[in-house]
Amino acid sequence: MLEYLPKELRDGFAVAQRRSMRRTRLCVHVGGAVYPILRWWDGGFALDGRLAPQLRGLVDIYDGPRHLCQCLIVASLEEGDEVICELKRTTLASDRPPIDFIRETEAPSGLLPRF
Repeated sequence: MLEYLPKELRDGFAVAQRRSMRRTRLCVHVGGAVYPILRWWDGGFALDGRLAPQLRGLVDIYDGPRHLCQCLIVASLEEGDEVICELKRTTLASDRPPIDFIRETEAPSGLLPRF
């Protein structure tokens, strides 16, 4: 249906759509560069092709200032105005270090046994 509209109007719709997609807080941090994520799905995400290069390797995903996860990008390709990145793995970020012991749910806190 858009093909019947004048070219200026179609270009205006495309600009408005890209502007609304840019309002997301999700972004990719690669080295010192930051690129906004347009769309996110299970196994990949899309970046603006005019802003982001084709990426590979380990990247960090942030939601504003909060670190969400680390992702391993195995392939990226250009489709129209977007760069589509395919992920091999995603590791969720944690705000505390991992523990190397089992926490008992019924264990008393602060009680040391006598020897």
